[in-house]
Amino acid sequence: MTRIGIVAEQPGENRVAATPLTVEKIRGLGYDVVVEAGAGGHAALPDDAYRDVGAAVVDTAEAWAADIVLKVNAPTPAEIERLADGATVIALLSPALRPELLEALATRGITALAMDAVPRISRAQSMDVLSSMANISGYRAVVEAANEFGRFFTGQVTAAGKVPPAKVLVAGAGVAGLAAIGAASSLGAVVRATDPRPEVADQVRSIGGTYLPVDVEVEESKDGYAKATSEAYDRRAAEIYSEQAADVDIVITTALIPGRPAPRLITAADVATMKPGSVIVDMAAGQGGNVEGSVAGERVVTAGGVVILGYTDLAGRLPTQASQLYGTNLLNLLKLVTPEKDGQLTLDFDDVVQRAVTVVRDGEITWPPPPVPVSAASTARPDAAPAAPAKERRTLSTGAKSALIAVGIAALFAVCAFAPAPLPQHFLVLTLSIVVGFYVIGNVAHALHTPLMSVTNAISGIIVVGAMVQITVPFLLTQVLAAAAVLLASINVFGGFAVTRRMLAMFTKGDAR
Repeated sequence: MTRIGIVAEQPGENRVAATPLTVEKIRGLGYDVVVEAGAGGHAALPDDAYRDVGAAVVDTAEAWAADIVLKVNAPTPAEIERLADGATVIALLSPALRPELLEALATRGITALAMDAVPRISRAQSMDVLSSMANISGYRAVVEAANEFGRFFTGQVTAAGKVPPAKVLVAGAGVAGLAAIGAASSLGAVVRATDPRPEVADQVRSIGGTYLPVDVEVEESKDGYAKATSEAYDRRAAEIYSEQAADVDIVITTALIPGRPAPRLITAADVATMKPGSVIVDMAAGQGGNVEGSVAGERVVTAGGVVILGYTDLAGRLPTQASQLYGTNLLNLLKLVTPEKDGQLTLDFDDVVQRAVTVVRDGEITWPPPPVPVSAASTARPDAAPAAPAKERRTLSTGAKSALIAVGIAALFAVCAFAPAPLPQHFLVLTLSIVVGFYVIGNVAHALHTPLMSVTNAISGIIVVGAMVQITVPFLLTQVLAAAAVLLASINVFGGFAVTRRMLAMFTKGDAR
C-alpha cells in the first residue's frame, strides 16, 4: 500500500498540508497515511485528532520516508535529501521562479507536483490553491490594516461628534482583491478598486466597492490572470494612484503577474502624500512588492507616519482555516490522480490539469507545460450546431401562444353559449384569472417566485372563505369539492407563511426576533 506522509513545516509557517478531516478522506482513496508528530500543532490540530481518523503519528525521518510527501511550502535542500529515492512530493513549488529547485528535485529522481501550477479552468477550480489562499489573504489584509489603523472603518454619528468612514483603495480585483473589498466594505469603509480588466467592474460593485476605470485599452486575459499593461495604461494608472493615495486612509495592493516580478504601483512620492497614520498592505511584497519601500515580511513606518505592511504569511495567520482549504484542494488533486481509489498515484499527461501541475516526473523536468488558453468570454465550439435565429425562436413561441389563446377563446365561447347560468359567469372569471396570472407570474424573475407566492396568501384565504360557504350546500359533490378546496387552500396559506418566515430568518442576525 502506498504511504503518504504529512510533514511539519519550517518555523514561521503555521499551516499544515492535511487536516484530520482530509486525512480521513485520503485514506478512503486507499492510501496509508502517516503524520509527523506535532505537524498540525500551530493550526490547532493535535496529534490525537489524526490518530482518531486512522493515521499513524511518527517521527520526522519516517514521515519523510513515505512514498508521497505532502507539504505546504517547497522543501529546502536539507529536506530534499530526506526524501526517499523515487518519491513524490506535492507542495507550493513556484516552478516559474525557482528553476534551481526543479534541478535539485530532478537530480534525486523525484516526481514533483506543484499545487500553485493548477490551470485556471472550470474543472480545476476545486484544486486551485492560489485562489483559496488569496481569498484568506485578502480578508486577513483588511484585518491587519484595521489593527494598525487608529479609527473606525465605519462612519458614526455620536453625541461626541461625527466620525467619517475610512477610505480604502484596493489595487487589483482578483480573488485576493475581491476578498479585501468585501471585508472592508462589510466593516463600513468607503472602498475603491482598480484593475486592468474592465470586466471585473460589476464584481466590485456587487460587493460594495466603487470601480475606478483606467480609460485605456488593455490586452484581454486568456488565462484568467491579469496581463502586463501598456505604457499608456501605466501612465494613467499612476495618475489615479497618486490622486487616491493623497485621499484614502488605507491602500491594499494585490497585483501579481505569474512568472514575473510584481509591478510597481505606489511610488515613494505617493506614500509621502498619504496622511500620518495611514496604512498600506503590500500583498505582493514577497514577489518584489507593488509599493516602493515595502519589505517582505516586515512592518515599516515611514518618516511621514505611514505604516507599510509587507507580510508574506497572511494566509498562515489564519492557520486552521487555511490548512482546511489547502488540504481540501490537495485532496481533490489526489482524487484526480487516483482514479481507481486503489492507493496508486497514476499520472495521465493527456489530462491538461495533471500535465500542468507535474513539474518534475521521475527525475525529468517537465516545466513549463503546454499553454492552456482560458478566457472569461464564452466561445462557441466549432462542431456545435448554430443557434436558431432570434426571430425564428420568437415566431415559434408566438405561434404556440396564439394556438393556446385560440383554443381558450373557443372553449370560453362554447361554455358561454351552451352552459346554464351561472356557470358562464364563473367560467369567464376563471379564464380571466388564468390569463392575468400567467402574464403576471411569467414576467417575474424566478428568484422572486417564492416571496411572490407567499404574499398571495390573501387569494387562498378568499378561496377558503368561499369553500366554507359552499360546504353547507345540500349536494354531496359540492360538499366534497368544497372540503378539498378548504384543505388545499389552507396548506397553501400556512405553507406560504412558513416559507416567508424561513426566508426572513436568513436576514436576521443573532437572536433578533
